[in-house]
Amino acid sequence: AGACWLGSRRCPDQAGDIALLIGAAVCIQLRLLCNLLDGMVAVEGGLRSPTGELWNDVPDRFADVLILVPVGYATGVAWGPELGWVAGMAALLTAYQRWLGAGVGRGQDFGGPLAKPQRMAVLTVAGLVGAAARPWQHDGQVLFAALGLIVLGALLTVALRLRRLARRMGTPP
Repeated sequence: AGACWLGSRRCPDQAGDIALLIGAAVCIQLRLLCNLLDGMVAVEGGLRSPTGELWNDVPDRFADVLILVPVGYATGVAWGPELGWVAGMAALLTAYQRWLGAGVGRGQDFGGPLAKPQRMAVLTVAGLVGAAARPWQHDGQVLFAALGLIVLGALLTVALRLRRLARRMGTPP
């Protein structure tokens, strides 16, 4: 998905740009499908391991950055790359906040308006809408708006998770 985002600004023709934007959306959905199947095999197949959560989560953090940051470069607008980096960091913060709850013995909180599935949904829609807007040269603005939504939603997710964790920490486990 990240390579598709980056390539969408460098394609010599508009049809290639459109194909890469759609390709990014498809790759994001394939990532989610692989993640779902991996979890189902581990849980339903009884193949859980003591380090399973670690190896399930760490690649997701790399994927967050490798998908979100290139969107910033794909915008082609001023401050796009910076916004991509902020979106990547905001995604990492949501995961950190989730793991922090587990680390203090209060469980993981997957809630929030823009957790991973919702962030990926926003990017999928942005890729498809961006592809539709490409003939009018508005794909960059679509991607920029999606990143802005992701940043704001991820920060709200972190704040809500922190509030819930603080409440849980105020009561005995």
